[in-house]
Amino acid sequence: MASQGFIIDFSHACIVVTGGNRGIGLEISKAIAKAGGKVAIVYNSSPDASEVADKIEREFRVKAKAYKCDVADSDLVSQTFLKIDKELGPITGLVANAGITIQKPAMEMTTQDFNNIFNVNVLGVFNTARAAAKLWTDRKYKEGSIVINSSMSARIYNRKGAHEPITQARYPFNFPVFYNASKAAVSNLCKGLAAEWAPHNIRVNAIAPGYVDTGIVEVPENVRQYINDNVPVGRFAKPAEITGQTVLLLSNYASYMTGGEYLIDG
Repeated sequence: MASQGFIIDFSHACIVVTGGNRGIGLEISKAIAKAGGKVAIVYNSSPDASEVADKIEREFRVKAKAYKCDVADSDLVSQTFLKIDKELGPITGLVANAGITIQKPAMEMTTQDFNNIFNVNVLGVFNTARAAAKLWTDRKYKEGSIVINSSMSARIYNRKGAHEPITQARYPFNFPVFYNASKAAVSNLCKGLAAEWAPHNIRVNAIAPGYVDTGIVEVPENVRQYINDNVPVGRFAKPAEITGQTVLLLSNYASYMTGGEYLIDG
């Protein structure tokens, strides 16, 4: 008898993807749409977000719409999620993907740099997760799933070589200390929210990508070669390769998975 295969069906799902119009977020948006889910892309400043949503809608024949929102603004996030829930929802899942970095060595970092990074990378994750959880607890929805995009940088410090950290001082490819710290913060935030919201059957997990070819940062060839030589699979990931674990965690196949952090690092 032929196998029926492993099928994830999001035809009754509406999933919010913050930063879902570029890089890893875009590929996650497309993977959700490919599985039949409606996609709400939350963006802050990208002028093409609505065009990206329209293209996803046409290509996959699902509903997709872009919503402008600063994830660091708690009240605005709550209002935006209510709007999405009304127009596209009901919301069933969230991918808290939006994140930023600032390319500076530690000695040049400022308080404002810290605030800018943590307001998006940590507070933004919390604000969006809480807004989704509030909707679900209010309606007693029992299958909500949140996936936080953390990073392997939450666990390690990236170096070009034994005595050469990858910093802006030498290369335009950087994992600054505030970025790494923000990712460590959301990895732990994931565990705390998962434990607190488990009685409401809200699952919270994190993915931790390794080196990904997003095209957002230009990587010098010597740095790329060093990384390729030290990653077992010998290359950077393509953004689409980060989507599988994300889609799984959003689905009911992961109904007994919460509070976990899953490395996708080659």
